Amino acid sequence: MRIGELADASGVSTRSLRYYEEQGLIRSQRTPGGWRDFDSSMVERVVMIQHLFAAGLHSATINELLPCLEASPEERTGVMEQLLAQEVERLEAKRRDIDRELETLKALRGDTALPGEVPCPVTRL
Repeated sequence: MRIGELADASGVSTRSLRYYEEQGLIRSQRTPGGWRDFDSSMVERVVMIQHLFAAGLHSATINELLPCLEASPEERTGVMEQLLAQEVERLEAKRRDIDRELETLKALRGDTALPGEVPCPVTRL
């Protein structure tokens, strides 16, 4: 199938598909005319890639995970669990940073506002 057909079948833009191919996440053959020719199995792979991006993973991590996810349960190694544990920790650290920033803003808002006071407008540069 050509790239436009893969885009239609997966709901992903052709631009994203070109990026996925550049990153080694999907593969295609080239026709004698130079057109990309994707195997129909790429539809499922692209959908899986979309879910992994939605989970906050980076393309390099996805590239490492895909072989594990496509293997049978017996063939999977501890690599997948290790990568997922690292990503969970990365996201937990990000959440802690956001929580700290939010608490700082709430404290600042509470410390600077007087009862009944209308906040002053802030001019952005």
